[in-house]
Amino acid sequence: MAEMKRKLNIARAVIALAMVLIAGHGYAQSSLDLRINEVLVINDSNYVDTYGRRNGWIEIFNTAYNTVDIGGMYLTDDPANPTKYWIPKGDPITSIAPRNYVLFFADSMPTRGIQHLNFKLKEGGSLALFESNGRTMIDAVKLGPQKPDVSYGRLEDGGVEWGFLEKTTPGANNFTGVIVTAGEKFGAMDPFGVGMAVIAMSVVFFALILLYVVFKNTKKIYSIDLRKLFSKPEVEVEAPKPAGEEISGEVNAAIALALHMYVNALHDHEETVLTIKKVARTYSPWSSKIYGLRNVPR
Repeated sequence: MAEMKRKLNIARAVIALAMVLIAGHGYAQSSLDLRINEVLVINDSNYVDTYGRRNGWIEIFNTAYNTVDIGGMYLTDDPANPTKYWIPKGDPITSIAPRNYVLFFADSMPTRGIQHLNFKLKEGGSLALFESNGRTMIDAVKLGPQKPDVSYGRLEDGGVEWGFLEKTTPGANNFTGVIVTAGEKFGAMDPFGVGMAVIAMSVVFFALILLYVVFKNTKKIYSIDLRKLFSKPEVEVEAPKPAGEEISGEVNAAIALALHMYVNALHDHEETVLTIKKVARTYSPWSSKIYGLRNVPR
């Protein structure tokens, strides 16, 4: 019983630990999910900031499905100086929602707010995002020759391939083409619905087979006696030997010796008559001490 309780406690601890790890993984943020997604170096007639000025800008994309705070990290255009611009903490602007964006303006005017950097973008330069320790590089991009009002970014948000985008999309999806849904793709491959019918029937039959197996084995599950499973195992007691079982020679010898002693050597033959001899003296001999004295031989 103690062993069973110990195993149950271990199982509960493992399950609790797994739930904590899963919950932590689901809600924990990771700076490695951030990507430099789009960059505009030459801004002649494009996006303007809150001050009505046109400057180069940088778009950071959160590829994760949880919120990530970019506060405390660094942006730089100089690999030799990874801590060039420190992004302040504690501002709602730096908290990037899942699959969302934040913009930074490279106008060399950091006094205008958190989103305004202390450097400007240049053709042939570089751009990098560093972790809050100032050593771990999260993402970087090399800026080659640029075109006025044409942004350079990932062809798909968070993707690997870079190129000049047809449209500048600050704070929006980089892909501006027609998005073909999975249903439309399947409809193009199966215009008459034959494949859909086969898949639907396969799913139904598979579900029926699975239900058959489950219901067939339900009886075995209910037949398990949980009381016996969790009860203390009984100590096996050796059953007495049947009367007809053969007795060893030692046992027979002991029985015979006991019977012999009982019949012949236990008691002598004794009379059952009690005789009392009368004493001639008038006093009672019971109080006399002379009978307790030893006679001295002559």
